Amino acid sequence: MAGVMAHLLVIDDKDGVLSCLSELGYKVKEAQDGREGVELFYNGYNFDLVVTEIDMPRMHGNTVAQYIRRSTKPKTPIVAIAGPGDNTNKELFDFVLMRPFPLKTLHKVIKLLT
Repeated sequence: MAGVMAHLLVIDDKDGVLSCLSELGYKVKEAQDGREGVELFYNGYNFDLVVTEIDMPRMHGNTVAQYIRRSTKPKTPIVAIAGPGDNTNKELFDFVLMRPFPLKTLHKVIKLLT
């Protein structure tokens, strides 16, 4: 797929931090918390990749990844966005990015995984 026009699910409670991905040519569906993200994932959208914040209200990023891994699409690549001190279960994710990071790094990871 070469990354261009990949359909991404971005789960981030920090108002549109990753929304600039659509400007790079990705189709982006955003969720404000983990529970909303899991609902979107299970409601028929065919996402090529999921980007999730780890430390969020309502549902932790590790829990989001567990739901995806137990779904009918368990091989969907998942990228975690973590901050210092976040309890990240790295085994659940295809890639973990530590904040702060440049947008171009996230773009490279998405291109690599899609």
